[in-house]
Amino acid sequence: MNSIAAPVLAAEAVAAPEFLSARRTVSVVMVVYMTGEALERSLACVLADPLVDQLVVVDNGSTPVEAERLRALAAGDRRVVLKTGHGNIGFARGANLGAASASGELLVFLNPDAFLQPGCVAALAREIEGRASPCLVGGRVLNADGTEQRGARRGEITPLSAVMSMSGLARLAPAWARYEVHWEGESLPDAAVAAPTISGACFCMRREDFDQVGGFDEGYFLHVEDVDLCWRVRQAGGEVLFHPKAEVVHIGGTSQTSPLKVEFHKGVGLARYFRKRAESPGQKAAAWALSPLVILAAVARPLLRR
Repeated sequence: MNSIAAPVLAAEAVAAPEFLSARRTVSVVMVVYMTGEALERSLACVLADPLVDQLVVVDNGSTPVEAERLRALAAGDRRVVLKTGHGNIGFARGANLGAASASGELLVFLNPDAFLQPGCVAALAREIEGRASPCLVGGRVLNADGTEQRGARRGEITPLSAVMSMSGLARLAPAWARYEVHWEGESLPDAAVAAPTISGACFCMRREDFDQVGGFDEGYFLHVEDVDLCWRVRQAGGEVLFHPKAEVVHIGGTSQTSPLKVEFHKGVGLARYFRKRAESPGQKAAAWALSPLVILAAVARPLLRR
Protein backbone atom coordinates (compact mmCIF):
# COMPACT_ATOMS: atom_id res chain seq x y z
CA MET A 1 0.00 0.00 0.00
CA ASN A 2 1.98 2.95 -1.24
CA SER A 3 1.03 6.47 -0.27
CA ILE A 4 -0.61 8.63 -2.92
CA ALA A 5 -0.97 12.37 -3.11
CA ALA A 6 -3.87 14.09 -1.40
CA PRO A 7 -6.52 14.57 -4.11
CA VAL A 8 -8.39 17.63 -2.89
CA LEU A 9 -8.08 18.32 0.81
CA ALA A 10 -5.57 17.05 3.28
CA ALA A 11 -6.92 14.98 6.14
CA GLU A 12 -6.38 17.18 9.14
CA ALA A 13 -7.02 16.54 12.79
CA VAL A 14 -9.67 19.01 13.85
CA ALA A 15 -11.23 19.66 17.23
CA ALA A 16 -14.54 17.96 17.96
CA PRO A 17 -17.46 20.38 17.50
CA GLU A 18 -18.98 21.67 20.72
CA PHE A 19 -22.47 20.50 19.74
CA LEU A 20 -21.23 16.92 19.94
CA SER A 21 -19.83 17.17 23.47
CA ALA A 22 -22.47 14.62 24.56
CA ARG A 23 -22.51 12.89 21.21
CA ARG A 24 -23.17 9.32 20.22
CA THR A 25 -20.13 7.15 19.65
CA VAL A 26 -19.08 6.60 16.04
CA SER A 27 -17.81 3.42 14.35
CA VAL A 28 -16.54 3.52 10.78
CA VAL A 29 -17.07 0.22 8.94
CA MET A 30 -14.81 -0.49 5.97
CA VAL A 31 -14.89 -3.62 3.80
CA VAL A 32 -11.56 -4.29 2.09
CA TYR A 33 -10.82 -6.45 -0.94
CA MET A 34 -7.67 -5.99 -3.06
CA THR A 35 -8.06 -2.24 -2.69
CA GLY A 36 -4.59 -1.20 -3.79
CA GLU A 37 -2.65 1.94 -3.00
CA ALA A 38 -5.64 4.06 -1.90
CA LEU A 39 -6.21 1.98 1.24
CA GLU A 40 -3.35 3.43 3.29
CA ARG A 41 -4.54 7.00 2.88
CA SER A 42 -8.17 6.07 3.44
CA LEU A 43 -7.30 4.48 6.79
CA ALA A 44 -5.19 7.49 7.76
CA CYS A 45 -8.05 9.91 7.02
CA VAL A 46 -10.43 7.89 9.20
CA LEU A 47 -8.06 7.70 12.15
CA ALA A 48 -7.27 11.43 11.88
CA ASP A 49 -10.92 12.34 12.47
CA PRO A 50 -11.49 13.25 16.16
CA LEU A 51 -15.07 11.94 16.11
CA VAL A 52 -14.15 8.41 15.07
CA ASP A 53 -14.15 6.20 18.15
CA GLN A 54 -13.66 2.93 16.29
CA LEU A 55 -12.62 1.67 12.86
CA VAL A 56 -13.81 -1.82 11.93
CA VAL A 57 -11.93 -3.22 8.94
CA VAL A 58 -13.43 -6.33 7.35
CA ASP A 59 -10.74 -7.90 5.20
CA ASN A 60 -12.43 -9.93 2.49
CA GLY A 61 -9.07 -10.43 0.79
CA SER A 62 -5.81 -8.52 0.62
CA THR A 63 -2.34 -9.11 -0.72
CA PRO A 64 0.10 -10.55 1.86
CA VAL A 65 1.75 -7.13 2.24
CA GLU A 66 -1.56 -5.32 2.76
CA ALA A 67 -2.79 -8.00 5.17
CA GLU A 68 0.34 -7.66 7.29
CA ARG A 69 0.00 -3.88 7.43
CA LEU A 70 -3.62 -4.22 8.50
CA ARG A 71 -2.59 -6.60 11.29
CA ALA A 72 0.10 -4.15 12.40
CA LEU A 73 -2.39 -1.28 12.38
CA ALA A 74 -4.87 -3.21 14.51
CA ALA A 75 -2.13 -4.24 16.94
CA GLY A 76 -0.89 -0.68 17.32
CA ASP A 77 -4.17 1.24 17.61
CA ARG A 78 -6.85 0.17 20.08
CA ARG A 79 -9.52 1.91 17.97
CA VAL A 80 -8.98 -0.54 15.10
CA VAL A 81 -10.85 -3.85 14.97
CA LEU A 82 -9.76 -6.22 12.21
CA LYS A 83 -12.02 -9.03 10.99
CA THR A 84 -10.20 -11.51 8.79
CA GLY A 85 -10.00 -15.16 7.84
CA HIS A 86 -13.52 -15.44 6.41
CA GLY A 87 -12.58 -15.11 2.72
CA ASN A 88 -14.35 -13.01 0.11
CA ILE A 89 -17.92 -13.10 1.35
CA GLY A 90 -19.04 -10.10 -0.70
CA PHE A 91 -19.63 -6.50 0.30
CA ALA A 92 -23.10 -6.83 1.84
CA ARG A 93 -22.15 -9.74 4.11
CA GLY A 94 -18.86 -8.08 4.96
CA ALA A 95 -20.55 -4.81 5.88
CA ASN A 96 -23.08 -6.62 8.06
CA LEU A 97 -20.23 -8.47 9.76
CA GLY A 98 -18.50 -5.16 10.40
CA ALA A 99 -21.65 -3.59 11.79
CA ALA A 100 -22.18 -6.56 14.12
CA SER A 101 -18.60 -6.18 15.36
CA ALA A 102 -18.87 -2.41 15.87
CA SER A 103 -19.54 -0.82 19.25
CA GLY A 104 -20.56 2.64 18.01
CA GLU A 105 -24.06 4.06 18.27
CA LEU A 106 -23.61 5.66 14.84
CA LEU A 107 -22.34 3.57 11.93
CA VAL A 108 -20.48 5.26 9.07
CA PHE A 109 -19.93 2.96 6.10
CA LEU A 110 -16.96 4.02 4.01
CA ASN A 111 -15.34 2.65 0.88
CA PRO A 112 -11.65 1.76 1.28
CA ASP A 113 -10.74 3.97 -1.70
CA ALA A 114 -12.54 6.99 -0.26
CA PHE A 115 -10.93 9.75 1.81
CA LEU A 116 -12.93 11.43 4.56
CA GLN A 117 -12.58 15.20 4.40
CA PRO A 118 -12.40 17.32 7.58
CA GLY A 119 -15.85 17.78 9.11
CA CYS A 120 -17.52 14.99 7.12
CA VAL A 121 -18.29 12.74 10.09
CA ALA A 122 -19.39 15.73 12.18
CA ALA A 123 -21.84 16.83 9.47
CA LEU A 124 -23.31 13.34 9.17
CA ALA A 125 -23.62 12.93 12.94
CA ARG A 126 -25.19 16.35 13.36
CA GLU A 127 -27.76 15.81 10.62
CA ILE A 128 -28.98 12.42 11.78
CA GLU A 129 -29.73 13.59 15.34
CA GLY A 130 -33.45 14.08 15.92
CA ARG A 131 -34.45 12.66 12.54
CA ALA A 132 -37.35 10.27 12.17
CA SER A 133 -36.52 6.60 12.27
CA PRO A 134 -35.19 4.96 10.17
CA CYS A 135 -32.84 7.51 8.64
CA LEU A 136 -29.88 7.28 6.28
CA VAL A 137 -27.63 10.26 5.49
CA GLY A 138 -25.24 10.11 2.56
CA GLY A 139 -22.27 12.35 1.94
CA ARG A 140 -21.23 14.33 -1.12
CA VAL A 141 -18.82 12.18 -3.11
CA LEU A 142 -16.12 14.05 -5.04
CA ASN A 143 -13.71 13.14 -7.79
CA ALA A 144 -10.01 13.83 -7.32
CA ASP A 145 -10.41 17.15 -9.17
CA GLY A 146 -13.12 18.34 -6.78
CA THR A 147 -16.09 17.82 -9.10
CA GLU A 148 -19.08 15.90 -7.82
CA GLN A 149 -19.05 12.21 -8.68
CA ARG A 150 -21.98 10.45 -10.27
CA GLY A 151 -24.11 8.46 -7.88
CA ALA A 152 -23.91 10.55 -4.71
CA ARG A 153 -27.48 11.77 -5.21
CA ARG A 154 -29.80 9.88 -7.47
CA GLY A 155 -33.47 9.70 -8.27
CA GLU A 156 -35.77 6.70 -8.13
CA ILE A 157 -34.09 3.76 -9.90
CA THR A 158 -36.59 1.70 -11.86
CA PRO A 159 -36.18 -0.27 -15.09
CA LEU A 160 -37.65 2.66 -17.05
CA SER A 161 -35.58 5.39 -15.37
CA ALA A 162 -32.43 3.26 -15.70
CA VAL A 163 -32.95 2.81 -19.44
CA MET A 164 -33.87 6.46 -20.00
CA SER A 165 -30.93 7.74 -17.96
CA MET A 166 -28.25 5.34 -19.22
CA SER A 167 -29.27 5.85 -22.86
CA GLY A 168 -29.31 9.65 -22.55
CA LEU A 169 -32.96 9.87 -23.61
CA ALA A 170 -33.90 11.54 -20.31
CA ARG A 171 -31.82 14.56 -21.33
CA LEU A 172 -33.31 14.96 -24.80
CA ALA A 173 -36.66 16.49 -23.84
CA PRO A 174 -37.94 18.42 -20.79
CA ALA A 175 -40.87 16.01 -20.46
CA TRP A 176 -38.45 13.14 -19.98
CA ALA A 177 -36.24 14.89 -17.43
CA ARG A 178 -38.09 13.22 -14.56
CA TYR A 179 -36.52 9.92 -15.63
CA GLU A 180 -32.96 11.20 -15.15
CA VAL A 181 -31.41 9.17 -12.34
CA HIS A 182 -28.24 11.19 -11.80
CA TRP A 183 -28.65 14.53 -10.05
CA GLU A 184 -25.04 15.71 -9.74
CA GLY A 185 -25.65 18.29 -12.47
CA GLU A 186 -28.30 20.06 -10.41
CA SER A 187 -27.57 23.03 -8.16
CA LEU A 188 -25.97 22.08 -4.87
CA PRO A 189 -28.36 22.60 -1.95
CA ASP A 190 -27.31 24.62 1.10
CA ALA A 191 -28.36 21.92 3.55
CA ALA A 192 -29.28 18.25 3.64
CA VAL A 193 -32.16 17.36 1.33
CA ALA A 194 -34.20 14.25 0.61
CA ALA A 195 -32.92 12.07 -2.22
CA PRO A 196 -34.36 8.68 -3.17
CA THR A 197 -30.89 7.16 -3.52
CA ILE A 198 -27.43 8.08 -2.24
CA SER A 199 -24.00 6.50 -2.66
CA GLY A 200 -22.79 3.65 -0.52
CA ALA A 201 -19.27 5.13 -0.68
CA CYS A 202 -19.99 7.13 2.48
CA PHE A 203 -23.14 7.22 4.55
CA CYS A 204 -24.29 7.16 8.15
CA MET A 205 -27.04 5.34 10.02
CA ARG A 206 -27.97 4.97 13.65
CA ARG A 207 -27.36 1.43 14.80
CA GLU A 208 -30.99 0.93 15.78
CA ASP A 209 -32.13 2.06 12.33
CA PHE A 210 -29.67 -0.23 10.57
CA ASP A 211 -30.93 -3.13 12.68
CA GLN A 212 -34.56 -2.13 12.14
CA VAL A 213 -34.34 -2.52 8.37
CA GLY A 214 -32.24 -5.68 8.64
CA GLY A 215 -28.94 -4.21 7.47
CA PHE A 216 -27.71 -4.91 3.96
CA ASP A 217 -29.48 -7.58 1.91
CA GLU A 218 -26.83 -10.30 1.66
CA GLY A 219 -28.34 -11.55 -1.58
CA TYR A 220 -26.21 -8.89 -3.28
CA PHE A 221 -22.54 -9.73 -3.67
CA LEU A 222 -21.13 -6.44 -4.96
CA HIS A 223 -22.95 -3.23 -5.95
CA VAL A 224 -26.63 -2.18 -5.79
CA GLU A 225 -26.89 -3.20 -2.12
CA ASP A 226 -26.78 0.54 -1.30
CA VAL A 227 -29.64 1.25 -3.72
CA ASP A 228 -31.63 -1.56 -2.11
CA LEU A 229 -30.93 -0.25 1.40
CA CYS A 230 -32.13 3.25 0.48
CA TRP A 231 -35.30 1.80 -0.99
CA ARG A 232 -36.02 -0.29 2.12
CA VAL A 233 -35.45 2.69 4.42
CA ARG A 234 -38.04 4.65 2.44
CA GLN A 235 -40.39 1.65 2.33
CA ALA A 236 -40.21 1.59 6.14
CA GLY A 237 -41.40 5.20 6.24
CA GLY A 238 -37.95 6.64 6.89
CA GLU A 239 -35.77 9.32 5.33
CA VAL A 240 -32.87 9.14 2.89
CA LEU A 241 -30.88 12.38 2.83
CA PHE A 242 -28.05 13.82 0.76
CA HIS A 243 -25.70 16.08 2.74
CA PRO A 244 -23.77 18.63 0.64
CA LYS A 245 -21.35 19.51 3.46
CA ALA A 246 -20.28 15.95 4.31
CA GLU A 247 -17.58 15.54 1.71
CA VAL A 248 -15.52 12.50 0.80
CA VAL A 249 -13.09 12.07 -2.09
CA HIS A 250 -13.61 8.79 -3.93
CA ILE A 251 -10.74 7.71 -6.14
CA GLY A 252 -12.04 4.50 -7.68
CA GLY A 253 -10.14 2.45 -10.21
CA THR A 254 -7.43 1.46 -7.71
CA SER A 255 -8.79 -2.02 -7.05
CA GLN A 256 -6.89 -4.97 -8.45
CA THR A 257 -10.19 -6.69 -9.30
CA SER A 258 -11.11 -7.16 -12.96
CA PRO A 259 -13.42 -4.34 -14.19
CA LEU A 260 -15.46 -6.88 -16.14
CA LYS A 261 -16.05 -8.89 -12.99
CA VAL A 262 -17.14 -5.75 -11.14
CA GLU A 263 -19.55 -4.78 -13.92
CA PHE A 264 -20.93 -8.33 -14.03
CA HIS A 265 -21.76 -8.20 -10.32
CA LYS A 266 -23.28 -4.76 -10.83
CA GLY A 267 -25.54 -6.12 -13.55
CA VAL A 268 -26.53 -9.14 -11.46
CA GLY A 269 -27.32 -6.83 -8.53
CA LEU A 270 -29.38 -4.44 -10.63
CA ALA A 271 -31.36 -7.29 -12.16
CA ARG A 272 -32.02 -8.69 -8.70
CA TYR A 273 -33.13 -5.27 -7.45
CA PHE A 274 -35.66 -4.90 -10.27
CA ARG A 275 -37.05 -8.38 -9.57
CA LYS A 276 -37.27 -7.60 -5.86
CA ARG A 277 -39.18 -4.35 -6.47
CA ALA A 278 -41.65 -5.91 -8.91
CA GLU A 279 -45.12 -6.20 -7.39
CA SER A 280 -47.64 -7.46 -9.93
CA PRO A 281 -47.29 -10.77 -11.80
CA GLY A 282 -46.71 -8.81 -15.01
CA GLN A 283 -43.94 -6.74 -13.44
CA LYS A 284 -42.30 -9.85 -12.03
CA ALA A 285 -42.39 -11.60 -15.41
CA ALA A 286 -40.92 -8.53 -17.12
CA ALA A 287 -38.18 -8.21 -14.51
CA TRP A 288 -37.15 -11.83 -14.98
CA ALA A 289 -37.25 -11.49 -18.77
CA LEU A 290 -35.09 -8.33 -18.65
CA SER A 291 -32.50 -9.77 -16.23
CA PRO A 292 -30.16 -11.21 -18.90
CA LEU A 293 -30.29 -7.92 -20.85
CA VAL A 294 -29.48 -5.89 -17.75
CA ILE A 295 -26.46 -8.07 -17.01
CA LEU A 296 -25.30 -7.97 -20.64
CA ALA A 297 -25.63 -4.17 -20.76
CA ALA A 298 -23.57 -3.81 -17.58
CA VAL A 299 -20.76 -6.03 -18.88
CA ALA A 300 -20.80 -4.30 -22.28
CA ARG A 301 -20.29 -0.80 -20.86
CA PRO A 302 -16.56 -1.06 -20.05
CA LEU A 303 -15.96 -2.80 -23.39
CA LEU A 304 -17.72 0.01 -25.26
CA ARG A 305 -15.72 2.63 -23.33
CA ARG A 306 -12.52 0.94 -24.48
